[in-house]
Amino acid sequence: MIAANPATAGSGADTSGPWGRLEQALRDRRGAGRKCLVPYLTGGLGNDWLQTVSAVAAAGADAIEIGIPFSDPVMDGTVIQQANDRALAEGATPQSILAAVRGAAADIGVPTAVMTYVNIAHHMGYERFAASLADATVNGCILPDLPLEEVGEWSGCAAAAGVETVLLAAPTASDERLRSICARARGFVYGVGLMGITGVRSELAASATATAARLKAVTDRPVLVGVGVGTPAQAAEVCETADGAVVGSAIVTRMLDGGGPEGVAELVSEFRTAIDAAHG
Repeated sequence: MIAANPATAGSGADTSGPWGRLEQALRDRRGAGRKCLVPYLTGGLGNDWLQTVSAVAAAGADAIEIGIPFSDPVMDGTVIQQANDRALAEGATPQSILAAVRGAAADIGVPTAVMTYVNIAHHMGYERFAASLADATVNGCILPDLPLEEVGEWSGCAAAAGVETVLLAAPTASDERLRSICARARGFVYGVGLMGITGVRSELAASATATAARLKAVTDRPVLVGVGVGTPAQAAEVCETADGAVVGSAIVTRMLDGGGPEGVAELVSEFRTAIDAAHG
């Protein structure tokens, strides 16, 4: 094991490695002097959603966040709620989405993480849910409604299965809480760009870069910012401070509008180009 760096010891940094596939990929991108792009797509939305995942990977995503639809997505705004409702109406289930991802793992080619709500994981049982993610070759998991104080049981099961638990950090969190979140997070720390639900805004909230800066001060783990990052220009702007951006509603809007794999990939390519032009 590599000795802890005195400059980051006690700060929430994980300097020891080895890291999981998701975190390693983001660290590698950062180590090359580049910024990370993680698009979010709703699993089960349309017959071509899996082809869209592969197309997005080829368009320059460093990792992909796949949403497992839930009937009461409290963090998500109108766009992703609509996508959830449509996917559920089309018969999407956690099992069907994970089975599809497992079958397409070789074609995706980049790390994946699922985003869903704790009720799904709890209903299946944490150990079984973690094992099902690992079996599907999913590398990470985001459960936005699981409080830090209650994450221990889940993160233990996830770690045992080799799944990285990505934790969210809100703009309102104290510095002490941010350190605790960073210490427990794996894969990356998901900085929430603004308080409220997901959705595209006309401009990037000041809290997005402020939260990224506060997180970067207390951890060496990759810090990505999402929620309110809806345009290529906003993604490039938040990457001035953060290690990367998570983009959801803009991508899902293109899916809902029938853009198909090519249309969604074209949009992701625009985000990739803007980020690389500003920070490449």
